[in-house]
Amino acid sequence: MPEKEKVLQLLLKQKLLPLYYHESTEISVGILQALYEAGIRMVEYTNRGEQALANFIILKNEVQQSMPGMLLGIGTIKNAAMAGQYIDVGADFIVCPTVNEAVATTSHNAGLLWIPGCMTPTEIATAESLEANIVKVFPGNILGPSFITAVKELFPLLKFMPTGGVEVNEDNLKAWFGSGAKAVGMGSKLISKELWEKRDYAGLKAHTQLALQLIGKIAVS
Repeated sequence: MPEKEKVLQLLLKQKLLPLYYHESTEISVGILQALYEAGIRMVEYTNRGEQALANFIILKNEVQQSMPGMLLGIGTIKNAAMAGQYIDVGADFIVCPTVNEAVATTSHNAGLLWIPGCMTPTEIATAESLEANIVKVFPGNILGPSFITAVKELFPLLKFMPTGGVEVNEDNLKAWFGSGAKAVGMGSKLISKELWEKRDYAGLKAHTQLALQLIGKIAVS
């Protein structure tokens, strides 16, 4: 199985992609460890601050030392130069807020899964033409589950992953997976400011386990 296909299959199995950034290396590592202990094996660290690259390098080292089986990707990648930086330090997959052809080419050339962010049918069609296998429906809180219901039949070969507006509660998750989503991306609704401010990693672990439990009950492959 090609590497990018392995990554895609893990995402479709986990059905939840946690994503976060924190300027503190210590907190970034603590969050990743809590997610790992909860059973998460695929995480998106986001390129949203000055410390992102330095932190990512340290996180990759932590994964290699103490988190076997964890895949660490990078998000908020907006150009090919950014993608190349993170590919060079071992990113396992690339997530974008938009559809960017140069990032798609860079990711494909490196053999990595590329997940572009899409808000319109035209953007989804462009992503498909650039050989995306799964698209991030973003911002999910603006589009809503009904958007996926409306467009999924037009793109039967694509998988959809809403990000933004996905919450750890049964009704919200039922709406998203019932619409045809194959996975969900979760940031602050999963890794809340309250939890990391208190360094409540046990609380984050429990909250993540709850999310996985609910998704396991709701989602169908």
